[in-house]
Amino acid sequence: MTCPGWVGCTRWRPSTRKILPRWWGSRPTGGCLSARSSKPDTASTRSTRWRPPGYRDRHAVSRAKSDPGDAKVLADLVRTDRQNHREVAGDSELAEAVKVLARAHQNLIWSRQRQVNALRNTLREFYPGALRAFTTSQLATIEACSVLAMAPTPTWARDKLTLQRLRRSLSASGRKRNLDRRAKQILHALQAPELSAPALVEQAYGEVVGSLVVVIDGLTHQIAKLEAELAERFEGHPDAEIITSLPGLSSVLGARVLAEFGDDPTRYQDARARRRYAGTAPITRASGTRLVVLARVARNRRLFDACYLWAFSSITTSAGARRYYDAHRARGKTHHQALRALANRWIGILHGCLTRHEPYRENVAWVAPVEAAA
Repeated sequence: MTCPGWVGCTRWRPSTRKILPRWWGSRPTGGCLSARSSKPDTASTRSTRWRPPGYRDRHAVSRAKSDPGDAKVLADLVRTDRQNHREVAGDSELAEAVKVLARAHQNLIWSRQRQVNALRNTLREFYPGALRAFTTSQLATIEACSVLAMAPTPTWARDKLTLQRLRRSLSASGRKRNLDRRAKQILHALQAPELSAPALVEQAYGEVVGSLVVVIDGLTHQIAKLEAELAERFEGHPDAEIITSLPGLSSVLGARVLAEFGDDPTRYQDARARRRYAGTAPITRASGTRLVVLARVARNRRLFDACYLWAFSSITTSAGARRYYDAHRARGKTHHQALRALANRWIGILHGCLTRHEPYRENVAWVAPVEAAA
């Protein structure tokens, strides 16, 4: 359930403290000013323009809009629906700093993946040997970038690339083991006979490959730099020890979870509110005798991705999580459905740990045998 009248509220600036729905188990979406801070809370990356069609259409359906009319709608909202709203929560400065770094780190990863996809598509057009030497995930590594910078075209690979040069490049990229074997594999793949493009076309493709390699290599170094800074800031947070005590949460993934959930202890009334905001809690649609349970679509995308990866990582590090996942699969659930259910369970456990200020304990969180229903 969402409150359309509060999505992206940025223009209302009353002198009193802001309020949000009591059942809104999330952070304010848009630029609402927090009661504890003069900075806007930008928890949502969507447009910050206020769109209250639900409240505005109570008495008129003409879709007319004016600033005085919106002010009256907001005033009536507070007068008639005050019991459905609560004050906006605010995070600490350290949590806000972690959020800035975590989102920037994730944005760079997404940007790098777009460039890697472009590089893969380019190589597929004229240089299939490079795709045999490096998988899609390996194209983002410093090792692949250094090799493709030396041999951006098949002609360069056949005429100028030697085993000794390739070995030095791999060593400079940080590889310590299996240098000779890996160098021979790459050289064999790049110099394998294949149909070639016309010379001018191949040169043009080589320029594109060289440019993309430079961009990807730069993004890789900046991602590593931001990751180190993010880990340092996150480890200085009081909740970091509790968050990282949960299986599957490392410094980076834990920082993302902290950044998107926030650290204000009054934001979420209970574990259900936290689950709804993360998007792991399902929704039900009932009409007459028909009842349908669906995945929640209106959610914080960044937080849902982090919780999904958290659930996936925990399968191999927590026996209770593995039993819970297997129980859902045995009931006929798909892999993604089982992971969503597991993420939903983990968020409830996290809420309990943060509320009680206690680290995670496997024997308390998972009582054997774990029931599939949660």
